[in-house]
Amino acid sequence: MTPVIPGFDYRRVPVADGVALNAAVGGSGSPIVLLHGFPQTHLMWRHVAADLAADHTVICPDLRGYGDSDKPEAVDDTTYGKRTMAADVVALARALGHERFALAGHDRGALVAFRAGLDHPAAITRLACLDVLPTADMWHVMHGATAAVGFHLYLMAQPPGLPERMIAASADDFFGHFLDLWANDPAAVPADVRAAYLRACRAAVPSIVADYRASAGIDLAHDLADREAGNRLEMPVAVLQQDWGAALGYDARALWGAWAPDLVHTTVTCGHFMAEEAPAVVTKALRDLLAR
Repeated sequence: MTPVIPGFDYRRVPVADGVALNAAVGGSGSPIVLLHGFPQTHLMWRHVAADLAADHTVICPDLRGYGDSDKPEAVDDTTYGKRTMAADVVALARALGHERFALAGHDRGALVAFRAGLDHPAAITRLACLDVLPTADMWHVMHGATAAVGFHLYLMAQPPGLPERMIAASADDFFGHFLDLWANDPAAVPADVRAAYLRACRAAVPSIVADYRASAGIDLAHDLADREAGNRLEMPVAVLQQDWGAALGYDARALWGAWAPDLVHTTVTCGHFMAEEAPAVVTKALRDLLAR
């Protein structure tokens, strides 16, 4: 059986033509939406969501193309562009009765959250992004031999066909590689959750690749257009990151500060899967953000 977040109700919510998202909903109070990263599903938030549900309505969807949410065929790069995926999230919250809500995302979900903050500032009251850089900055800092850590970004940026076939041929090895490499504490992802992640990813190779491919195309174009126009995140923003800047030679706080004038930036010592490895740290950061 697929693990669930205990005490949460599960719903399928239509958010666009032919697309419904699987969402776990729990608690009551002011709403916060939590978006998962790669190679995970909404389950990555299970500890944080349970804590926040004591005094907030917590909504944990599987992103379009992931988990038990719909996986439309990518007819072009807009299908899995972050603008489209951000619109999904706003539509989800609205369908559940929330015109305004706080939003937190990890990894791929953080890129969706970032785009939602720029495209839908009237809807997003607070924004948290975990262990990621905005797309334009990410591509700018990836250079030289140190960029090998992001080989998957380049693989999935290739034209449709080869990446999908290569990954599908060894899906558990491919996705499991990141679960192993990026976790400082492998025990934080127990066997049943790991199996659920691998099962979900195995069934979603084309849409996962399309999500990443969009970040080398339309997502980058949208970020650069916003930078040129001087658009910024005007809501309170919290960023939690590992110290990738030390390894890749950039100042993460400065890069984020250019986008977010009301920023609290925190460097953490846990691994990439921080909501599972250090849920108390993440929960405190989100509660501090919600109190700002």
